[in-house]
Amino acid sequence: MKILIVSQYFWPENFRINDLTQELVQRGHDVTVLTGVPNYPVGKVFDAFKKDRAAFDEYAGARVFRVPMLARGSGSLRLLANYLSFVMGACLFAPWYLRGKKFDVIFTYEPSPATVGLPAVMMGYLKRAPVVFWALDLWPETLVAVGAVRSARVLSVVGRMIAFIYNRCALVLGQSRGFLRSIAKYCDDNDKIRYFPSWAEDVFVQNDLRPAPEVQVKEGVFNVLFAGNVGEAQDFPSVLEAAESLKHNPAIRWLVVGDGRMTEWLRSEVAQRGLAHCFLLLGRFDVERMPSFYAHADALLVSLKRDPVFSLTIPGKVQSYLMAGIPLLGMLDGEGAAVIREANAGLVCASGDGKGLARSVLELASMSKDARNELGNNGRVYAQKEFSRELLINKLESWFIGLTNENKQN
Repeated sequence: MKILIVSQYFWPENFRINDLTQELVQRGHDVTVLTGVPNYPVGKVFDAFKKDRAAFDEYAGARVFRVPMLARGSGSLRLLANYLSFVMGACLFAPWYLRGKKFDVIFTYEPSPATVGLPAVMMGYLKRAPVVFWALDLWPETLVAVGAVRSARVLSVVGRMIAFIYNRCALVLGQSRGFLRSIAKYCDDNDKIRYFPSWAEDVFVQNDLRPAPEVQVKEGVFNVLFAGNVGEAQDFPSVLEAAESLKHNPAIRWLVVGDGRMTEWLRSEVAQRGLAHCFLLLGRFDVERMPSFYAHADALLVSLKRDPVFSLTIPGKVQSYLMAGIPLLGMLDGEGAAVIREANAGLVCASGDGKGLARSVLELASMSKDARNELGNNGRVYAQKEFSRELLINKLESWFIGLTNENKQN
């Protein structure tokens, strides 16, 4: 098949779409990627890209076309400009970049913003190809949850945009079962809505890893590791509440491997609260390096703000955490919490419950190593059953083939 992937984010940015692209190429498909300029999460265009743009025109055998756009920068207005500039750049330049190319299916990757669906739908119309939209974030609900939009009029406009996108897609995939009901509010044909969760990348199924040298090894210390985006949704104020309540316990250490819009705020708060001795901000690393940081972890932390829309979400890191075979500490509600409990892979407290998180840390730290290993093994078994990379990508590929055959018959 000839597959066009439309994603605002792509390699060298760390997103699961990179893994999918590589796998589809390895399966013999002709894959083209339409994306933007790498600048996530720091908000500045990557130096390596600025020095040699041509070096980023191909990834794992896929041709990559990058449209002009503004970097995220800082502040809400700049973020909005970033979102809109990708849409404009893609709509203006994609028809020219992709002239003469035919595609069997167009796959849209949407961790946010949902506006990525606009150029995908446009290309679907121009290329007469079915569009598959993978919703990893719910709009307009998320805009309300993070306080980005409060105007009812603006939210109504966003809702109409979402309906416009969904109703012009052949399939709309939701990353959790809880997403499906919300998607159905904007999609006239519920038969084209499917449950499609994120998978656990194979890179996390490793044993006997060499621990990352960036982390000092301390005997007798229980390491709680958070990996991924440091943003508004991850509720770091509550994480800091837990860390502050345990800061006089020398056996507890917090490790943050990642970056995002809240990083500087977090760095400032760690200093002001006197947590520098137990709260390490290690920065962002490529996904291939992440298992070496996991090798230091006694527990892996996943957190989300308290909000109805977040309770419908399974954070992508949950699958990777489970596959790593390390106990989880969850401070979240709904779907994500249910997965951890169903897998019997760790301890969970409610979203926003910093004191509850602190109690969970102490409870997990007090367990024997064998008991913690059992929780970790439970998580890996569950991930292999529910979030197998091969099984999920097989399913996606079968949907692509079905749509391609149907489109050829019409």
